[in-house]
Parts: sequence; C-alpha cells; structure tokens
Amino acid sequence: MNDALKNISELSPEQKRARLAQLLQNKANEMNSFPLSFAQQRLWFLDQLEPNNPTYNIPAAFRLKGRLNVPVLEKSLTEIQRRHKVLHTKFVAVEGKPAQVIIPEMFVKLSVLDLQELLESKRETEMWRLIQEEVQRPFELSEGPLWRTTLFRLADEEHVLLLTMHHIISDGWSIGLFTREMIAHYQAFLSGNVPMLPELPIQYADFALRQREWLKGHELEAHLSYWRQQLSGVPPTLELSTDHPRSAVQNFQGARQSIELTKELTQALKKLSLKEGGTLFMTLLAAFEVLLCRYTGQEDLSVGTPIANRDQEDIENLIGFFVNALVLRVDLNGNPTFRKLLARVREVALVAYDHQDLPFEKLVEELQPQRDLSRSPLFQVMFSLQNTPSRSLDLPELTLEHLDVYNGMAKFDLTVYMWEEANGLRGVFEYNTALLEAPTITRMIAHFKNVLQGVVSNPDQRLSDLPMLTKGEREQLLVEWNSTEREYPREQCFYHLFEAQVERRPEATAVVMGEDELSYGELNRRANRLAHYLRKLGVGPDVLVGIYIERSLEMVIGLLGIMKAGGAYVPLDPSYPKERIGYMLEDAQPRVLLTQQRLRETLFEKQGARSEERAPRSTLPAARLNVISLDSDWDEIAKESDLNPKSNTNAMNLAYVIYTSGSTGKPKGVTIEHLTLVNFLRAMSEQPGLTKEDRLLAVTTLSFDIAGLELYLPLMVGARVILASREVVSDGLRLREALASFGATVMQATPATWRLLLDSGWEGSKRLKMLCGGEALPRELANRLLDCGGSLWNMYGPTETTVWSAVCQIECKEGMVPVGPPIANTQIYLLDRDLRPVPVGVYGEVHIGGDGLARGYLKCPELTAEVFIPDPFSSNAGARMYRTGDLARYLANGNIEFHGRIDHQVKIRGFRIELGEIEAALVQHEAIDEVVVACREEDVDKSEKRLVAYLVSKADPKPTVSELRRFLQANLPDYMVPSAFVFLEAFPLTPNGKVDRRALPAPGGIRPELGSAFVAPQNEIERGIAGVWQEVLGVEKVGIDDNFFDLGGHSLLLVQVQSKLQKKFERELSIVDLFKYPTINALAKYFGQEEGESADFQKIHDKAKKQKDAFAQQKKLKEVKKNDGRFEYA
Repeated sequence: MNDALKNISELSPEQKRARLAQLLQNKANEMNSFPLSFAQQRLWFLDQLEPNNPTYNIPAAFRLKGRLNVPVLEKSLTEIQRRHKVLHTKFVAVEGKPAQVIIPEMFVKLSVLDLQELLESKRETEMWRLIQEEVQRPFELSEGPLWRTTLFRLADEEHVLLLTMHHIISDGWSIGLFTREMIAHYQAFLSGNVPMLPELPIQYADFALRQREWLKGHELEAHLSYWRQQLSGVPPTLELSTDHPRSAVQNFQGARQSIELTKELTQALKKLSLKEGGTLFMTLLAAFEVLLCRYTGQEDLSVGTPIANRDQEDIENLIGFFVNALVLRVDLNGNPTFRKLLARVREVALVAYDHQDLPFEKLVEELQPQRDLSRSPLFQVMFSLQNTPSRSLDLPELTLEHLDVYNGMAKFDLTVYMWEEANGLRGVFEYNTALLEAPTITRMIAHFKNVLQGVVSNPDQRLSDLPMLTKGEREQLLVEWNSTEREYPREQCFYHLFEAQVERRPEATAVVMGEDELSYGELNRRANRLAHYLRKLGVGPDVLVGIYIERSLEMVIGLLGIMKAGGAYVPLDPSYPKERIGYMLEDAQPRVLLTQQRLRETLFEKQGARSEERAPRSTLPAARLNVISLDSDWDEIAKESDLNPKSNTNAMNLAYVIYTSGSTGKPKGVTIEHLTLVNFLRAMSEQPGLTKEDRLLAVTTLSFDIAGLELYLPLMVGARVILASREVVSDGLRLREALASFGATVMQATPATWRLLLDSGWEGSKRLKMLCGGEALPRELANRLLDCGGSLWNMYGPTETTVWSAVCQIECKEGMVPVGPPIANTQIYLLDRDLRPVPVGVYGEVHIGGDGLARGYLKCPELTAEVFIPDPFSSNAGARMYRTGDLARYLANGNIEFHGRIDHQVKIRGFRIELGEIEAALVQHEAIDEVVVACREEDVDKSEKRLVAYLVSKADPKPTVSELRRFLQANLPDYMVPSAFVFLEAFPLTPNGKVDRRALPAPGGIRPELGSAFVAPQNEIERGIAGVWQEVLGVEKVGIDDNFFDLGGHSLLLVQVQSKLQKKFERELSIVDLFKYPTINALAKYFGQEEGESADFQKIHDKAKKQKDAFAQQKKLKEVKKNDGRFEYA
C-alpha cells in the first residue's frame, strides 16, 4: 500500500484534509487545466445559457485624495495578479467539459480616463455615468483575465479607482482581501520595500480539486442526508406579492434602497441575541421571517443566506469564489412567541452550519427541485449580515474613501444585505425591478424596522401581535380610505322613495317591455292593488312571498306590491331546475307565491281547484301555498284600492331574500333589509350616477341580486326601466338592436354578456354608461369596451353586502382592472388570517363592513355567525363585517385590485396558482376570444391535479395546441401551462349570466389537435413506449410524432414515464434523455441506436445487460485501483 494512504482511515478530519491537500497539490502541478468548483460550474453554465450577461459582475470603487503614484499602483496590481492565479485564469470547454486554464501573467496597465477637461461641476456626473457603463460591460469567460481596473482622474490630486471582477473568480470577502493587499503593496513599493505578505499555500484551482475529491462517498452522503431530510416537502416558492406579473424567464434587473437602524436599536438587538444564546444574524433573520410571513401568509419559509465558506486556514487569504449559499428553512407554524421563533431559527442555523461544506449547486443537482426558469431554485429571497475583513484605508500621502457602486442587478426577488457600523446597523434591500416597485420596498423597510422595534420591546409577544404597520398606514387603511359616511334616508324603505317619484312625475314612463309600458302613476296604482290583496292573505313585515315570474311588467308590479304590503320577496327563476325551485320553497316557506298562468301549469298538477287548494308536484314542498297568477287572477286583484297602503314596515324589515350557491351544494338564502337596499341605491345614484333623463336597459335575471340596481335605481330617481327578455339577452344581435331602438343610456351586465354584445358587431355608443360586474373584468375586455366610447364602471360586491360594495370608473388601458374604493357608508378591510390589516400591495381576504351588510342567512344561525363577524375596527356598538372569501389588495392610490376567490387558488406541483393569471395570458392570443381555466383531478390518479384551458376561438381554423403551448411558454412558467386545451363553441352560463364552471366538460382522453397528422406506432418498441405514455397521460391514442409535452405532459409525469420505461425495457434512462427525445419516434431510435428501426425488446435487453456488466466491471477495477493506492480524479 502507498505510504500516502497508510492508515488514512485512522486520521483525524484535519489530518485527512492536510494529506489530501498535499496529494492534490502534487497532482495539480502536473495538470494544464483544472476542473471548476461547483459554484464556478453553475456560473459557467449560466453564461452558456445567456452569454455576455453582466449579472455576476462585482464592482468596487475607491476615491483617492492626495498624490497618487500611478506606476506604483500598477505595479501593486500586477503583483496581486501574480499571487493569485485565479486572476489570470480563463474558462473553456475541454472535451465538452468546463475547465479553468491558467494563462500567463501580464503587467497590469491601468486604463486612465482623464475628466479634467470637463467643467468641475460636470466631472462627478460623467464619472458615475462611465462607472455604470463599465460595471455593466460583460466579461468573456473564455478569454480572461476576468477582472479589470479603471482610474478616473478628476483633478491632479483626486482620483477614483474602479475595480470590476467576475463572480466566477471572486466574492465579497475577496474584494476585501484585494483591497488589503493593494494597500500593502502600494505602501511597500512606494517606500522601496518588499511587501511582507506570506506566500499562499494553495491556489483556487487546488481548492476546486480538493472540493470535488472531498465531496465523494461518505462525506457527500452525510451532508446530503441532512439536506434531504431538512428540505423534504419544502414549498418550492415564496409567494411574495409582486407589483408586476412574473415573466416566464427570470429577469435580473435590480435596484437598491438603504436601511439604517439606530445605535440604540442595534444594541438592544445584540443584547437580546446574547440573552437567547444566539447571534445578531439569527435575531435579524427571525424578524425578517416574521416580515415575510406577514407579506405572504406562508408559515413554512425558506430563506437563503451566504456563508463565507473559509473555515480552512489555507484559503482564508485566497481570492476566489468561495462563498456558499445555505437554505435556512424555518417553521413559523402555531403562532409562537418571538423568543420561541428565535430558538427555532438558532437550531436550524447551527445544524445548517455543520453541513455548510455541501455546495449549493451540488444540493440543487441532487434534490432536483421542480424546474422553473422564472425563479431561482429552493429560495427566492436572501438575507445576509456581512462580516467581510475590515479594510484599513491608510496610505502614504493619500486618503481612501470606499464608494458604494452597484451594478444594477438582482440575483433574487429580494436580498437584504446588512452590516454594522459605528452608529448602528446599516444595509440595503436589493430587489428585482421586473417584479417590485420602489414604493413597495420603501414600505417593506419601514415594516421591517417596526417588527425589529416590537421584538426588542417584548420578545414574548406572539408573532401575530408584533407591530408591522406604521401608525400612518393603519390610519390610512382603516380610517382614511374607509371614511365613506354619507347622509341617506335611513328611516325609509325603497318603496317610499318610489312613491316620492310618483308624486313628482306620475305621467312619466317608468317601465317598458317591448311594445308595452307603464307610467309611474299606473305602476304605483297596480302595485297598490296587489299590496292590499296580499295583506289580506297575511303578508306583512318580514313575511316571505315567492315570485316565480318571467321578465315582464307583472314582475315589476309584483316586486313593488310585495314590498308595499310589508313583505319580502324571494325570486325564483323559471329557468332553474324544478328540484332547485322545490328546495328554495321548502327552505323559505313563503306564505304566497306570485306567478303567471303558463308557469303555474308547470308547477302544479291540479288545474281546476282554487289556487290555495292546489298541491305542488312531488318535486316541490308538500306545504300548501297561496298561489296567485298576476295575469289570470288580476281581475280579482284589481278590485282592491289603488291608493298607497299605510306603511307597516321600517328600514330594518326585510326587502328580499335571495338564494346563492352554497358550499354544501344547497343554496342558501341571504336576507336583505330595506336599510341596506336604500343605502346602496342612494350610493349608486351618485356614483356611477343616474338621473331622471336616463334609460336603463335591464338584462339581468331577478334571481341575481344585481338586478336590484337595474329595477330599483331608475324608479328611485325617476328614470326609465327597459326590460329585455331572456331571448333578447341571450342573442347578441337582438341585444344590440334593443340598445339602439330604445335609446338606452345605461346598461349593467356581466363580462359574458358584454362580450356577447361586442362579438355581435356592436360598435358602441358614446352616450352609453357601461356597468360591469358579477365576475372579474378582464383587461382585454375592458379595453374593448373603452374603445366603444361612453364611460366604463367596474363593480364589485357579494350578495351578502347588498349588490355592490365598491365601484370604479375605468379610464386607463394598462395593468389590472381595479374594482375601486368602497361605496358610501361601506368599509372594506383587507386582512390576514389573524384579522390584521395587510399593507398596501399585499393580498388579504376582503372583509366588508358598514350599512350594506345583510341580516344573515335564512334559518342558518351557525353559518351567519361564521361569516358575519364582529367588526373590531368600528366604534359602533354591535358593528359587524362580512368575511367574503375573496382576495384583493390595496393599491397606493386607495383603489382595490381584486385577485379572485381564495378557493380559486390552486396548487399544481407545489406551486400556488391564480387561474385568472393564465386566463389573462391566453386571451392575449389573437385567435382566442374567451378563456376559462379550471383545475381538474386526473382520472388516472385522483391525487394528481392538472390545469385545463377551455377556449372559444374567433379564428378558423382554430389554433393548435402546440401553438397555444408555445405562446404560453413565452409568457408563463412551465407549471402554469395547462395540460389540456378544450375548444367550445360557447361557454355554458348560469341563469345569472356567469360562466357555469361546473358544466364545463371533462377533457377526456382524446388526442388533442396538435397540428400534425397522427402516425401510429410501427414496431414493438414504439408500441411499448406509446403504452406507457397512454397510461401516464390518460390519452387514448398517441402518435409517434406527438410531443410528450403537447399531450399534456410535464416534468413530474416525466418521472413516472422514466420509472415505467426503465422497468419495461430493463435499461437505465435519464430525465435528460426524455427531455432530449420528447417524441416516441425519437426515443425509439435512441433506444435502438445501432439496431435502428429493426430494434426489438430482446436487443434492448441484451444491450442493457452488457451495460450493467460493463458498469459492474468498471466498479470492480476502481476498487482494485483504490486498494493499490491510486486515486482517480473527476
């Protein structure tokens, strides 16, 4: 056995390192090129992907005041280059693998830019402009050297020295070393002496060799075992709210903002750290984790932190890329106190330090996290408390001032660098400008400082109790933007306001239906007769009356008659299934049901008996009903008085009960009082606004609460209601004609109805006020409507807060479409799960308070108590707020940006996705008219979810799936690209005009339209591969030229394919091979290789056996060599 390896297993770790270093040094002396360290290899790979990228340029600058000896400075720089071979190294591909090659030393000639010819006032500005150009100038890794210096001469005795190095040969610690050596050399050479710096025992290339050899076998596995366990099940992304959508490929443009902590706060943080047995870094990181938790709502957080990785004495003074990144995963679950969180952070950090030798790049390679070019792997946010060597800036006849130079790049979404100075902690928040805006970072810095202040004032506070918002922010969010108090007739019911208009304008037209119309006076008289009639049947305050009527003049008469009688109406849509109508009647138990003769016959079997004796069909409740037909029974009703009945209700009585979809699958009745309805109508009369001169085309079914605006707002202000029939509303051409023929000035509709109108060829009208609500208004639809002239208003609100709670006029054509500030006497709070207000720009759940809240859910006290909760921000006794389940955020101008339902957020492959974002991207395709994206469970594996895009095309022929997939891949991350695309002629709609997501068809297992002809598998190998694809993808038919990803495949399914193909063909197969050969044809040829098209299973098996035998023989030879005392090098 070689003496060098004698008893090596008995050596201590330090002795092993020393022995290995000596062996590697001997090997290095014989080599012409060297492998890259793992960190260098990553940067080299990134450079191959995007050459000439200055993201990894590291700049440093120094202002030199006094007499500068330029030749001596050049000599000093040359000597530094001689000492550190990495400074005269280039990076090339040798036999297809990256290698670092040391090139001959060169005398360093400073590039001197003399700015003295400029006016003194302009020199500084020009210098900084040139510095920014220089730090953005890329390096060519294959040429070297990968550092450069520039000297700016501002005056005879004032210079600025700029140093720019590529990260592949340097890091922050190295910049400090370089500065220290430059000063030492300059001092020595200027005085005629030789610098007293020790020779370096090894060079960076030796470290790279040592790293690769050291991280083999047991050492590598020990580290990997820890990191695998620590990062098992880690969320792949930090869902930081961004100001701009994330692009498909990561953008590295960045900016910085400064943060300063007082000396007093710094000392308090140090004191807390010491008391808890931690470090200042741990305390700062724990507070930063609190900030991230508040911003994201996530409790399982992974933050990166750089570590110098210079724990070995022989590399402490070596320039090179040593810094490593650690992933610190911290659990904030359970709302612990800050003291307990700090203990968790301390434990995580200390154990991670024990495993810091594993390069981050090797960790990523081994863990293989989900590929996503839009984000960095494992963590997207970094936190650092820098501890680089201190720099003495004393020089003979010179004073040095370190200048802050920034290359304008951001390697992560957000990085916080902090360091300690005499007056306290200082730092910068470096952020990606493609994602975040400067005001967002300004707020974030203020929030971080508030959290830190709260931490030192009381570390035993629960995380949810730590202050974050400033006093001014709380005032703005809770008070200023919610100061919506307006006067309105609180003591009156809606019909009182209608009666006032009757007094003013009895002959004015109130409501129109086709050729028929009613004046205000006649409408009031008919409603009065019905009200008197209903009172005789027992209708009074809070008594429910069902109204099962088609859109007609009778419908409006019925609504007013019920309210004038003191009752509350329950709308029942004739288009609903009888089972649903039956459930609603059974649940509401109305005393009377108003209908029409033709509809009565569809509900009841007996036709000859009096209405109160008629029994419902078996699908309806068995209870007896007073059923009145407003057409065939009118003669009886007309005998009643036409005078206004004496009011028997107040504003706290019910106006209507309207049923909405329930999470249990059964609809639930929302009870709305007159107070809330009157407040809503008065707010709408001011904004968007309606006058007596307006004509509103009413298109919404009565069972959708937004119909209340269309029917009651015009009648309250003296305007005209024009009822459009169901047939007109569902036909874009007839709807267009109705708008024109009736001279409508206002129309409210859902996005689906507006799109129907636009697609009919409607060119718009400058006099039309367009109100859009019921669903999110897509930007592209908003822009189409803006092009049609008139004003466009976006409306938002749940049924439980009386139709609309926020409105906003849309005027610009960029960005998300806001839903606006709250309406009069309404408060909108955006809160986290602990009911704390979230900052501007951060998504929170919408909670609505004020005078618009419903009484609750009919006969559901438990559900009412669950979502109608006490309002902690109101000074009014008993005030409540409604928990909507919607996500939104405040913009800096006070507008609210809707972000969809909490239950419409889905997770695909670990990534949280908002379906609306995919829809917004797809609808930008020129051939796509409408889009709905849904998340469906795979038929093959119910635990596996996939995205399905449903599309209505406006082009013929339709775009292919391949085309749509490529289009999305240019704009969205891979995990957001749907697995299946289903074309429909039109979307199914609910009676309310919303897209009926439950009625969307399953994509099935048919082969999608790929734009290529189907070619069946021809041989056994192709059929074998096709069978695996069909099983994994759930597709019935697969052609040999079909692309795996176009069929709906993704990387996780690729892992299943890999496993099944390896088992089927008994051969090794890498994921890279499957990416490289994404069609059956290409993969079969790869399998066959020399055998070509004639390959069969037996040949594949024989080849696999030879490969296995060869691998076993290699392994055996390697053991023999090892036992003979020889080492092999990667």
